Amino acid sequence: MQQNKIGFYISSGIVVLALLSSMLFVVDQRQFGVVYSFGQIKSVITEPGLNFKLPPPFQNVSYIDKRLLTLDNVDTEPMLTAEKQRVVIDWYARWRVTDPSQYIRNVGLDENAGSVQLARVVRNAFQEEINKRTVKELLSLKREELLEDVKREVLESVKGAKPWGVDVIDVRITRADYVDAITESVYRRMEAERKRVANELRSTGAAEGEKIRADADRQREVTLANAYREAQKIKGEGDAEAARLYADSFGRDANFAQFYRSLEAYKTTFSKKSDVMVVDPSSDFFKALRGSGGGSAPAPKK
Repeated sequence: MQQNKIGFYISSGIVVLALLSSMLFVVDQRQFGVVYSFGQIKSVITEPGLNFKLPPPFQNVSYIDKRLLTLDNVDTEPMLTAEKQRVVIDWYARWRVTDPSQYIRNVGLDENAGSVQLARVVRNAFQEEINKRTVKELLSLKREELLEDVKREVLESVKGAKPWGVDVIDVRITRADYVDAITESVYRRMEAERKRVANELRSTGAAEGEKIRADADRQREVTLANAYREAQKIKGEGDAEAARLYADSFGRDANFAQFYRSLEAYKTTFSKKSDVMVVDPSSDFFKALRGSGGGSAPAPKK
């Protein structure tokens, strides 16, 4: 029995703690706290600290950032100027929530809802004002006038019949380009791709050219080898025929053969200008050099 009471007390304590935790909430100094019940806003907490509310589902709380927020353009759809030139602009807007009750009632429960709707309003304002201006005005000092007009139109939209509870602090253009510039960048990428393909084809052609040149060199070497072999064959046949003619001539005239061999010996002996031979003046060899008809080198008969 005592254990049942202890368990009951523990369970009751847990329930009470859970109930208290659902009834207490903390608002950060960077946020608004909005307490609402069944779609109706009950209170807005603007100061940081610990606060009390009824447990869900009777009451719930939403937090909205009260800091200065930046909205960056993510739309690249071109806009038309007064002279029908297509331009693409990048812009940003600085804004903050000033009345969380109006914001939740007319926009949504978080900052994303405001960003989506504000982006649409700012783009429409830019489109309307750019349609009235030339590209020169868009890129000149008159851009400030354009931005003031855009900001004025945006404020008229967010503070109209159903105010958003926000304040637009500033609207700025970060980049403005012709659509042709974007097209040119695409062309440059295409050109780079074509150059890459051309380089690959040139490399393939160079390799094929080297292969063809190597085959031609090999065929040239084969042709030269065959020609050399044929030339040597013809030379050998010529030498054989010459030897046959020499032998035939020598056979018919022994003195001429001896004289011819002596001349060949002289020619071989004195092949260089620096050659020196020491001979006996009375030798047949020396007599042949002096033009006499010695026994070993007789002159041919006539």
